[in-house]
Amino acid sequence: MRIGIVGYGNLGRGVEFAVKQNPDVDLVAVFTRRSPETLKINSDAKVVSVNDIENWKDKIDVLILCGGSATDLPVQTPKYAKMFNVIDSFDTHAKIPEHFENVDKAAKESGKVAIISVGWDPGLFSLNRMYANAILPEGNDYTFWGKGVSQGHSDAIRRIEGVKDAKQYTIPVEKALQSVKNCENPTLSTREKHTRECFVVAEEGADKARIEKEIVTMPNYFADYDTTVHFITEEELKKNHSGIPHGGFVIRTGKTGNGTNDHVIEYSLKLDSNPEFTSSVLVAYARAAFKLYNEGQKGCKTVFDIAPAYLSPKSGEELRKTML
Repeated sequence: MRIGIVGYGNLGRGVEFAVKQNPDVDLVAVFTRRSPETLKINSDAKVVSVNDIENWKDKIDVLILCGGSATDLPVQTPKYAKMFNVIDSFDTHAKIPEHFENVDKAAKESGKVAIISVGWDPGLFSLNRMYANAILPEGNDYTFWGKGVSQGHSDAIRRIEGVKDAKQYTIPVEKALQSVKNCENPTLSTREKHTRECFVVAEEGADKARIEKEIVTMPNYFADYDTTVHFITEEELKKNHSGIPHGGFVIRTGKTGNGTNDHVIEYSLKLDSNPEFTSSVLVAYARAAFKLYNEGQKGCKTVFDIAPAYLSPKSGEELRKTML
């Protein structure tokens, strides 16, 4: 399976490494908005200007889109679905239905397969929410994220005047998590489910009290959470906070029979590298898109539409023998 990557940030580099772990996958090209000659990559793939991507229509089986959900993917995914089978990690939950419609129209017109919102949330967490709801129709859903770096919230802090650099961690509230696991079925506010911890490098002479106030009162990001701000040196940030870990829990609690038996379904992830793990999920779903296309399918899909066997390089016989 010949893979192309659009975008070479943390996610694109992760896809490049994931390809090396999958013998049935070959990375043939990395498409970039930068000058190709300035981009150094970690493989033998060609580095190509994204302006020349149409020339690769017959040389790539699946194109993995590694741009951002805010401005890149809403444009790129339907555009490239007119030429390629595509995968993206679009993660703006509220806009997924709209994104699906746009991509589905383009992919059906071109006869290609597109799979959107691939990753761990949306993605693997979505699957586990769906499985649990189907199995325990009477129950409650809970999703906790973290402990992990929120890249969007970290960027929001870095935009504050006087901030040189910053990392923000989302942390589940242990008391709330244990209450859910104990089948107490709590009704939890935003503040009761997660806290936020910020590590900030301030510019020399900056007003730290003002910066802290701007962080903890920032609407849509921190105002609804108990937020702690630590001011540290640039050296401390590089030494102790250079990674991009993440993870979380999807939990459904429910009752069966006459309502006397409690059940807990729990799925959790603990990730040293959020983008590298997401990239590995993208490559597995690229394999699925390739199989579906070869069967003659077309249009947009989500993780709900993909049978698990399509993700694996193993045959049905091997899967039944070794994993069932």
